[in-house]
Amino acid sequence: MSRAEEATVRTTRSTAPPGRAGDAAGRLKGLRRTGALITFMLGALSAVPPLSMDMYLPALPDVTHTLHSSATSGQLTLTACLTGMALGQLVVGPMSDRWGRRKPLLAGLLVYVLASVSCAVAPDVGLLIGCRLLQGLAGAAGIVIARAVVRDLYDGLEMARFFSTLLLVSSLAPVVAPILGGQVLRFTAWRGVFLVLAAIGVALTALVWRRLPETLPPERRRGGGVLGALFIMRGLLADRIFAGYVMVNGFAYGALFSYIAASPFVIQGIYGASPQTFSLLYGLNSLGMMIVGRVNGKLLVGRVRLDRALGVGLGVIAVAGTVLLLVAQGVFGHAGTVPVACCLFVMISALGLVLPNTNALALMRTPHAAGSASALVGTSCFAMGAVATLLVGIAGKGTAVPMAAVQTGSALAAVTSLLLMCRPWRSRPAEESTH
Repeated sequence: MSRAEEATVRTTRSTAPPGRAGDAAGRLKGLRRTGALITFMLGALSAVPPLSMDMYLPALPDVTHTLHSSATSGQLTLTACLTGMALGQLVVGPMSDRWGRRKPLLAGLLVYVLASVSCAVAPDVGLLIGCRLLQGLAGAAGIVIARAVVRDLYDGLEMARFFSTLLLVSSLAPVVAPILGGQVLRFTAWRGVFLVLAAIGVALTALVWRRLPETLPPERRRGGGVLGALFIMRGLLADRIFAGYVMVNGFAYGALFSYIAASPFVIQGIYGASPQTFSLLYGLNSLGMMIVGRVNGKLLVGRVRLDRALGVGLGVIAVAGTVLLLVAQGVFGHAGTVPVACCLFVMISALGLVLPNTNALALMRTPHAAGSASALVGTSCFAMGAVATLLVGIAGKGTAVPMAAVQTGSALAAVTSLLLMCRPWRSRPAEESTH
């Protein structure tokens, strides 16, 4: 944070009415004590994007058949939702810094419900693509404001622990979503999937309305409109260390999205595994990431510096990606499913060290604009993920080399960003500097 920003924060805190500030502090302490509820609520909000993407995947063939569209048009419905989630965070994040967390979140959830219903009744693929874009824009409110609320409630090591717990909850969504989507298709057509998403949106809206109070007091909000939001974001990105963590986070998600996009073709199409075997391996990888994230939050945070744990995670991903690349190129001879599956398991599990610590380290530097900072962190995920997915698709799906190359390149780029921009060895631990 710059000196000017620090002065602004001190001024707003010192000029806040004592009674109001005390009441707000009491409410936040009370909310922190509701551990399980707040964890479930924020985890559910963070799960909205993967639910919107992955629950729809089993319905894609049915969509293209019913609407008489091409497979390319069907893929565009996914791209539109992903694009909306990336852009929506840049809008909702600054809004939450200006008007508080509740109003933008409730508005986003309501629009998400309406967009989901519109997807369910879309008469042609063009309108469906537009509705999916709107669904992504609105759904972004959940994930970006969830991170901002964590920043409002926690600081330092507490925030790092909570992000690890949040990862445990939100990681269930990519595992459960395709299964849930497949079960819905047993009883209804693809339109029913969007009605289920709308119902989830209604339930989340009711939960937030009743149980999530405002976590950003009026004295800590920022004005300035659109130009002010852009100025704040420019100032955040001018912070070399914060920008470095944003890039690390984005490249880490590049490795994750390339796995999500290519692994079905690699495991099933190239190495001949059955859909059931692929589902088992996919679930084991997600379980590995959840376990490592839990170990990070319970055992490592407070004992190991966050940036060191982050560096170890990135190193493991880079090594696993390199080994996978060599296996895919046949350096070790003909390899079956087991070596590939082992490399992917190690790589995805190591993300349990990378993702929560990167989020915590980035947001520790931005208590003055948590919504805007959360938007930049979140947009980097989907932007890099979209690029990685595109690269894997262009390179072809007849070999595992493109997936392994993108994963290895993403990991090496993340390590480079950490070393050149964050330079953790030249500063005291971020978790100490926040107190």
